[in-house]
Amino acid sequence: MVKTEYDDTVDYKRLYEEQFERNAILEDENEKLHRGKNRNKGQSFSLSNPVYEIMTTYQYRLKSLSFQLNEFRTGQKYLDMKEFHISQLAVKEREIKYLKAEIADAHAEIITMRKYWSQIFDDIEESHAEELSKKDIVIRTLEKTNIELHQRIDEEKDKRKALLSELYQVKTELEKEQGKNQKLMAQKNRDYENSSKSSSMNPNHKKIVNNREKTDRHPGGQPGHKFYPRHRHTPTNIVEIPAPDEYAENSDYVPTGRMITKQLVDIHYEVFTTEYITPEYRNIRTGKRVHAEFPGGLELDVTYSGNVKAFAFLLNNHCNVSIDKVSDFLSELTGGEVKLSKGMINGLAKEYSIKTEADRKRAFVDLQLAPMMNTDFTNVRVNGVNMNVLVCANLIDALFLAREHKGKDGIKDSPAEDFQGVLGHDHDSTYYNYGKEHQECLEHILRYLKASIENEPQLTWNKRMRKLIQEMIHFWKMLDPEDDRDPDKIDPDKVAEFERQYEEILEKAKEEYDYEPPSKYYKDGFNLFSRMLKYKDSHLLFLHNKYVPPTNNLSERLLRLIKQKCHQVMTFRSFEGLEYFCSALSQIVKLRREEKNLFKGVAEVFATPKSATLSTISHSE
Repeated sequence: MVKTEYDDTVDYKRLYEEQFERNAILEDENEKLHRGKNRNKGQSFSLSNPVYEIMTTYQYRLKSLSFQLNEFRTGQKYLDMKEFHISQLAVKEREIKYLKAEIADAHAEIITMRKYWSQIFDDIEESHAEELSKKDIVIRTLEKTNIELHQRIDEEKDKRKALLSELYQVKTELEKEQGKNQKLMAQKNRDYENSSKSSSMNPNHKKIVNNREKTDRHPGGQPGHKFYPRHRHTPTNIVEIPAPDEYAENSDYVPTGRMITKQLVDIHYEVFTTEYITPEYRNIRTGKRVHAEFPGGLELDVTYSGNVKAFAFLLNNHCNVSIDKVSDFLSELTGGEVKLSKGMINGLAKEYSIKTEADRKRAFVDLQLAPMMNTDFTNVRVNGVNMNVLVCANLIDALFLAREHKGKDGIKDSPAEDFQGVLGHDHDSTYYNYGKEHQECLEHILRYLKASIENEPQLTWNKRMRKLIQEMIHFWKMLDPEDDRDPDKIDPDKVAEFERQYEEILEKAKEEYDYEPPSKYYKDGFNLFSRMLKYKDSHLLFLHNKYVPPTNNLSERLLRLIKQKCHQVMTFRSFEGLEYFCSALSQIVKLRREEKNLFKGVAEVFATPKSATLSTISHSE
């Protein structure tokens, strides 16, 4: 009997698939064969090659399966399969026994290794615990040290905080003291060069440096220079000096025809007294006494002429000589013949003021109608109280007005009150309520800029602005006086460049003060910048009007006459006396400007009778 075994090398799946395909093909062929029989009964047909091969294969398999079926029927196949199964079980049992032995050995080895590893882990754990203990000790030590360090840091922070607070307080005090020091130094160094303070208020003027090199030449005219002789006068007496005999009788000398002259100029003081005599008559009925009219001005028994009054008046009010010295000097000059009383000398200013009132009224109107006027205030002492003097002037007229107050009260009833032209003044904002246009005094600006340079040396705008203003003033002074055009018409590019630089410098000032704000103890520089920015047109008007000066020096020079008088009298006795002095000084300045003989002009006024003066005043009104 053929023994069949299960072959692991055979791909039964592939065989099954091939068999399935063959069965499908065979079924198709059978169906075709069946349809063909129905259509063509009695006709023969031939099989295709694939069908033939399949049928052949099935025939062989059928024989094989039939053989195997016979073996199963006889029971031999079962015996063979049982025998094969037993042999396979024996092989598997041996394999199992071998594997169990290997497992037992591995298990024993695992137990041994587990013991070893347990011992190792115990050792490691013990060592790790020891290390952890050491680490815990180190950590506790470090924590303690850390706490101590934090405590020390906190203490140091507290000390640092206290020191910073103390430092801040010290710096604050230092900054405050530096500001006070800056303020005090600015006040100490304030003089006529860097403020509006007049030069007369500064007794310690700086010494004028002489840059000339010292030589051995004597003072006076030098050889090779033009000779400027003294003015020769018309002689009132001629004295001829005969020639010495040693020259006249010596044949070695002959006359040249030239006369050598030397003049001795002298003055004589004489008192001329004119006495007017007229008979007196008495009315036998009424007893009234009458006489002929005396010339005008002869009201008292002794009347001094205009020359005497003018001499005493000018000494006291123009030369600023005290009343006592005027009286004594005139008495000594005349050998004691003329001894004027203090009351008379004091009343000369009042008399002169009354007699020149008409002239001052005309000057008042002329100043109001003028296109340009300079004005300023100065303080005076009247009976121990501060008063003020206002000056209103132009190149032709000048008026001094006594005022109790400055500001609007001081300008009231002055030419500046209703003035409609260009008003030149300092930085007092009160003036901006009057006049049509304004020109601030740039000389004051230069002084304030100098003060800013001295007290704010870290800034640059003040130096640049001072240089620019000096250039603009020089440009205005160099204009042709015969050219009637305004500066911006003569050189428009130059004027435009001046204005551009002015705005650029002010912008630079803004940047500098934004970066470093001004100290609360010295804000003069910042205030000056703000004022120049706000009143730009009032600082640059002279560049657009030739007849507007860049400074207010005209009125300041006139006010020096007041200051000179104040140094002499120290204080006026009454406000009325100050008014009379201001009125008289206005007329003196006018005579000086007209280049008339001052003494003769004043003497003519004093010689005018009061009646004629009153008539002139009424006519002018």
